[in-house]
Amino acid sequence: MFKIRTYNKISVKGLEQFPRPNYEVGSDIGHPDAFLLRSQKLQGIEVPPSLLAVARAGAGVNNVPVADYSKRGIVVFNTPGANANAVKELVLAGMLLATRGILGGIGYVQSLGHMSDAAEMAALLEKEKARFSGGELKGKTLGIVGLGAIGSMVADMALAMGMKVIGFDPALSIEAAWRLSNAVTRMENLQSLMARADYVSLHVPAMDATRHMINEAALGAVKTGSVLLNFARETIVDPAAVLRSLDAGKLGRYVCDFPEPGMIGRADIIAMPHIGASTEESEENCAVMAANQLIDYLQNGNIVNAVNFPAVSMPSTPGTSRITFSNDNVSGVLGHVLSILADHKVNVIDMMNKSRADLAYNVIDVEQSPDDAVVAAIEQVEHVIRVRVLAA
Repeated sequence: MFKIRTYNKISVKGLEQFPRPNYEVGSDIGHPDAFLLRSQKLQGIEVPPSLLAVARAGAGVNNVPVADYSKRGIVVFNTPGANANAVKELVLAGMLLATRGILGGIGYVQSLGHMSDAAEMAALLEKEKARFSGGELKGKTLGIVGLGAIGSMVADMALAMGMKVIGFDPALSIEAAWRLSNAVTRMENLQSLMARADYVSLHVPAMDATRHMINEAALGAVKTGSVLLNFARETIVDPAAVLRSLDAGKLGRYVCDFPEPGMIGRADIIAMPHIGASTEESEENCAVMAANQLIDYLQNGNIVNAVNFPAVSMPSTPGTSRITFSNDNVSGVLGHVLSILADHKVNVIDMMNKSRADLAYNVIDVEQSPDDAVVAAIEQVEHVIRVRVLAA
């Protein structure tokens, strides 16, 4: 029986993925094998010795102490792409709100509650509507910073709207490159993108390398009157630099999902209450993906979409048992473990070994289940972090 402790409200469709005979799921579970959460900050929360994995139903993991968990051999999963469509659609809404006089027009109409004559109201609106005119997206240039799951979807949407799309991503993966339309023009640096784009949409993760990447220098290159959209993370943008650019008339508008006190009440800022992934469909997609990743890891030892361990997925061999172990990524550890198995006459049927930065992860299918002495010997190998044995 695996035990899953939940934090926050998790979609029922996600919770339904766990087969009830094999899983106990709830918010007050003791000795959990895994955490399943959305926005709960785990910093400062006691780590149970039983904890094997954490799944965050969303893309960002800044609410998870990943480095600390990695040292303990705890796999941290996220759900990249599961909320991509929800964010993509909100980016479109943000561009339209920044371009057309939608908000001002709605506010003006709402101020006419004192009027009772429909003909008089129609005549007034016809007279005043010019105050709320705007532009169109077609033919404009959208610059996308970060061309991963969300960025590539935003690119496709903008191209379908008749926009020109340019992109910058210094860490573009091969998988993301295959997904990206060849109609997107790759830019060599951030400044060249900022100089050409009428709209700049940010889709990079929050990390040390991206902290305040939109700063004084970046905004110094921005095309006058352009719109900056941030539906990624608040730390990517230096808010003081944005306000100075707006005050100087350089940046035209800032549309974001992360309001701060200095941004409230400004006509040139459209701020939303962090609703980028707040759709029923997105929450379901994230919860289902997170649950299935936990199930595959707990039952099969496979790792898919972890942020701290390498991707390892190996089909099981019928009739075998499976040993998994994580270790510091140094030479000699796997060889030492294999020699232990050989010394104890444990026959290896199949295996996979992969590494990521300072960590390595190994899956070994063996002919017979190892006894406690074998497991204890593996645990004593220098640099081994965690060992698990999965029954046939």
